[in-house]
Amino acid sequence: MESKILLAEDEDNIRNLIASYLVNEGFRVIVAANGEEAISKFDSNYDFSLVILDVMMPKIDGYEVCKYIRKNSEVPILMLTARDTEADEITGFNSGADEYIAKPFSPRILVTRVKNLLKRTSMNSMQDIELDGISIKYRERLVLIDGEKAILTPKEFDLFYYLLQNKNIVLTRGQILSTVWDWDYFGDDRTVDTHIKCLRSKIGNYGKNIVTIRKVGYKFEY
Repeated sequence: MESKILLAEDEDNIRNLIASYLVNEGFRVIVAANGEEAISKFDSNYDFSLVILDVMMPKIDGYEVCKYIRKNSEVPILMLTARDTEADEITGFNSGADEYIAKPFSPRILVTRVKNLLKRTSMNSMQDIELDGISIKYRERLVLIDGEKAILTPKEFDLFYYLLQNKNIVLTRGQILSTVWDWDYFGDDRTVDTHIKCLRSKIGNYGKNIVTIRKVGYKFEY
């Protein structure tokens, strides 16, 4: 089945370049030049496999578009931005984004991120996890904390699931990157740290169970 991608980017040259690379890889690309157009096209096409959003767009910015989409769908969202501070990344992830790429970037790297994100979010054959007040229903991509639904992005879900699969085992940042983001992920340790920070804030009292192992990585202590 052909994967359909919504690409929202206000700069014509960047939008056309990204679209051409994605089309060459076999994706069908629907483009939007601003946030308002992105929402309109999303509302008229509910079968998108992935959404790519530029942050700084006219009319409605990427963060607001991301929040709107996330209220209505669990579709993977990748954000593009000229901002690359940790605070900006956290804003993007808290808006519901799954990946965050700073400009300038290689279109080939973007295509790799797109493929890996689609791969990670399509894997649904793993087992459910029950641990005290934590319940993870893998096929439904659902996390319950003391009976209440935790609103996690797909990447946060994969990270939480990986930590629980390996409870009481120290996982290096490299292991986390290679497993959750795949081996050919082009990123750095800060991506892991940012996602851990967001995840802790969303799982209530269990956030403290995600222990930082200085200069190494993290473990879910139980």
